Amino acid sequence: MILHLVRHPKPQIEAGICYGELEILAKIEMADLRDLQSRLPAGIPLWSSPLRRCHDLALALHPAPQLDADLAEIHFGEWEGQLWDEIPRHELDAWAADVVGYAPPGGESPRQLQGRARQAIARISVPEAVVVTHGGVIRALLAHWLELADDAWLTVSADFLSVTTVELDANGRVRRVTKR
Repeated sequence: MILHLVRHPKPQIEAGICYGELEILAKIEMADLRDLQSRLPAGIPLWSSPLRRCHDLALALHPAPQLDADLAEIHFGEWEGQLWDEIPRHELDAWAADVVGYAPPGGESPRQLQGRARQAIARISVPEAVVVTHGGVIRALLAHWLELADDAWLTVSADFLSVTTVELDANGRVRRVTKR
């Protein structure tokens, strides 16, 4: 299977605000859309997070994207929409002590995000697809496929409008990862 993981455009939100599943718009310029289209194969199925910053891009790329809630960004619970500086220090310290296992109050952990993202990918039953999603989802999937230790998750990143192509063998092991 070949998956082209596309990160959404930069959200229109003030710097310093915690957002995951918070619904935020993201504007894409026509030149950026054409550039992105040139980096993707034409005519293949497309799956997308239902959050607007992904869904709007998915609609610009494909006439009938398939939405999957398990491709949504991490849910930060009570932290959603707060300034990072206003989140209680003890909660941030607990997260820093267990980056992949800690769940903010009312939210989910990166490990939980990884589990649901893996389920979404397992439902894709075509040999090649585009997946429009979020930086956290891409990070969690790559951490799984590359078998990264917990402390190495934060070394994985995906820029806005980037394409990370992952080729998996029949057993779900990575053959190749390329970033464009």
